[in-house]
Amino acid sequence: MGKTKESFVNMAVDKYLSLLRPYADVEIVTVKEEVVKNKNAALSKEASRILTKARHFVLLSERGRLMDSEEFAGFIDKRRDVTFVIGGPYGVAESVYEQAETVLSLSPMTFTHEMSRIILLEQLYRAITIIKGTRYHH
Repeated sequence: MGKTKESFVNMAVDKYLSLLRPYADVEIVTVKEEVVKNKNAALSKEASRILTKARHFVLLSERGRLMDSEEFAGFIDKRRDVTFVIGGPYGVAESVYEQAETVLSLSPMTFTHEMSRIILLEQLYRAITIIKGTRYHH
């Protein structure tokens, strides 16, 4: 949700994308963040945009299932294609939760969508190195 505004985040995203691309086709698709005073109206509009772009997806939410890095690697290893959805400042509407195949948590803490991108990309790279048995995880 929303574009990356901070240059340090763009640098980190670019770093992990370059590390991931030899192993996987990775694409970041941004969905326009709604700027309105009514939270429910914003969530509804954003949900419509998310559900138009992502049919089968894993939702990242502090309400989701926690995994350690090795469990996450096993989760990734069982999938050929996976789409992750990261919500905006207000999270996502219940309709997005209902449509998600799985809801995972990066942490019980709340992160900005920009920081969540970095954390997800790093964990995807870590998962691939675990799967491939290359040096990075430990």
